[in-house]
Amino acid sequence: MQQIPVDQLVDVRPQLGSDPVLLDVREPWELQTASIAPEGFTLVAIPMNQIPARAGELHPDQRIACLCHHGARSQRVAAFLSQNGFADVANVAGGIDAWSTQYD
Repeated sequence: MQQIPVDQLVDVRPQLGSDPVLLDVREPWELQTASIAPEGFTLVAIPMNQIPARAGELHPDQRIACLCHHGARSQRVAAFLSQNGFADVANVAGGIDAWSTQYD
């Protein structure tokens, strides 16, 4: 599975194809603390524990980059999606913590 470092997230967007999704799998209270919306991405927020029930909200052929606080939860979600028919899933390595360190 591909790992996308946060410093390359914006740079790789053109390579991701049209309408890539940034899937934020953190809890709602975490989104209130810190959030990102890189240009060119559609931000979708679904907490990790709701992914199995709400996976139908995502298109299996769409490019999805998963994000969480440090990258562990998003890695598990990316693996789950990959194992369940999603063709093009990556993990944002370091998560929002790495983004905040480099950009905020």
